[in-house]
Amino acid sequence: MMNRTNFIVPQEEEYRCGHCGQTVAGGRYNNHCPRCLWSRHLDDRIPGDRASKCQALMEPVGVIFKNAKRRIVHQCIGCQKHTVVDSATDDNLDLIIKLSQHPLPENYPKGFSLKESPLRRIP
Repeated sequence: MMNRTNFIVPQEEEYRCGHCGQTVAGGRYNNHCPRCLWSRHLDDRIPGDRASKCQALMEPVGVIFKNAKRRIVHQCIGCQKHTVVDSATDDNLDLIIKLSQHPLPENYPKGFSLKESPLRRIP
């Protein structure tokens, strides 16, 4: 069994969003665009490991709420893997609210975390 260790990427690396083209000052665990919320499938097993072979774009497909934080659910358009990341203060709040008003995708793993629950679901 693997010990869970988060990797910290010490330097900030500027990158261009693969979806909307926005220039983003990334760093640590931030690999999503604050304007469109899209991400890239960089991490494999541990947040921050940057070991994914997929490297496809990840679409924001929902928002969940955990410990008073909004968390963005991404689905990889290459391999269909789901990830969840904390939203940041500079993220597009209008888009986060819009995402929170849609149900999570059918293929979202229900047991992803027992402590996570939808921020808002509309039937």
